[in-house]
Amino acid sequence: MSELAGRTALVTGGGNGLGRAMCRALSAEGVRVVAVGRTLGSLEETVAGLPGAGSAVVCDVAAPGSVAGLVERLGDERVSILVNNAGVAGPVAPLVDVGPGEWDEVFAANVRGTYLMCRVLLPAMIERGFGDVVNVASVSGKRPLARRSPYCASKMAVLGLTTTLAAEVGPLGVAVNSLSPGPVEGPRMARNFRLEAERAGTTVERAEAEFVSRAALGRMVTEDEVGAALVAMLSMPGLCAADIDLSAGMVGR
Repeated sequence: MSELAGRTALVTGGGNGLGRAMCRALSAEGVRVVAVGRTLGSLEETVAGLPGAGSAVVCDVAAPGSVAGLVERLGDERVSILVNNAGVAGPVAPLVDVGPGEWDEVFAANVRGTYLMCRVLLPAMIERGFGDVVNVASVSGKRPLARRSPYCASKMAVLGLTTTLAAEVGPLGVAVNSLSPGPVEGPRMARNFRLEAERAGTTVERAEAEFVSRAALGRMVTEDEVGAALVAMLSMPGLCAADIDLSAGMVGR
């Protein structure tokens, strides 16, 4: 049996992409999964595909009212793992062309959502003296990425929140870490490559090849690799205030 078996994890943005992959990885370890997001149908699809027990809970992590009622909707669930994965990619454009509304939308989902979820779920973990918080950041919060200012700035904020919160609640028994994926194969990166190709007047294939060449392994990571990294992090009892880079070597270069 996995040492994680029997615990309950809440994964935001659990209806698709990385969130769904992380839900699967946790469930395979015997963790009961609560998939949280804005669309019930996609959340139910995630839960239906889990190898173990799970449930779907609708919540907009960027909306204080929705998050405030989350604990009541969770009922008797004893969440000891919080994975703050929900987020948006935001615009691909020069900073001067990014509107205030676009900027605020990215920070609401990526930063305020992380703060609000921690705010409502940490008290029970602190009371029990046990828990894990994993905030999904990005390598884009650690290295320049032109025309992605809102996203990069938001992920840098998540990294700062992680280390500060770890210092605050670590002594109370709750470990806080961040996981920073690099480019992950899937619809989001396909969108980014298409937009970059349009801007540069090149092909999508060339835009992708140029981006991927920055990684030491010369490839993107997969959603399943991100799920495996999450499980590995939760299996390391001494890990706290750390950021795990999963970029196929992009940051190192």
